[in-house]
Amino acid sequence: MADEDLQKEIERLRAENEALRRSSSKGLSLKVSEKGAVSVYGLGRFPVTLYKEQWLRLLDMADDIKSFIAENEAQLKSKATQL
Repeated sequence: MADEDLQKEIERLRAENEALRRSSSKGLSLKVSEKGAVSVYGLGRFPVTLYKEQWLRLLDMADDIKSFIAENEAQLKSKATQL
């Protein structure tokens, strides 16, 4: 009986592990940090965390950032991973 329970638990954990792998490979995710900031996961090894006012200022500059990237394309490097 204990072996059956143990086997069921192992299967459940494997399924949970696989689901976590699939969700993490999907791309970006957002979370609220402990301090109330917005964290973006999936861009790199560590999350990018800014407070809402900082995100709003950055988003207001989206067109400027895109133009800057286009103007400096020759100097910029790209990672092989997906963005």
